[in-house]
Amino acid sequence: MADYQKNAALFVSVLLHSGTNAHFMHLQTKSLSQHKALQRYYENVVDIADRWAEAFQGCYDVIESYPGDFHIAKMPLTYIQKIKDFVDGMRKVLPDDSHLMNIIDELCELIDTTIYRLRELK
Repeated sequence: MADYQKNAALFVSVLLHSGTNAHFMHLQTKSLSQHKALQRYYENVVDIADRWAEAFQGCYDVIESYPGDFHIAKMPLTYIQKIKDFVDGMRKVLPDDSHLMNIIDELCELIDTTIYRLRELK
């Protein structure tokens, strides 16, 4: 599998898993502001990941193999900040087609507003 395929598979996998993790934390929190921030995140991140994957596959090849590991997150703000770092790093190794980068920009807006809501709104 070419590097761009491995990177795309990892990118999509982490984003989809982040939606599940955010949903778990959404269900477990006792904070209404965390509950709402995480809900907004998981309701949108899966759609963004799906749109990016489909656009990628339209330009390149179908992603045929995804990583199998899954990690459970427990601390919402720390976790979303790690997702931000992951996305920032992946930008450097993913194809730089403008429409794919535009979708990643939408993802970054979702991540940044989620960080704001988790950090500042109590």
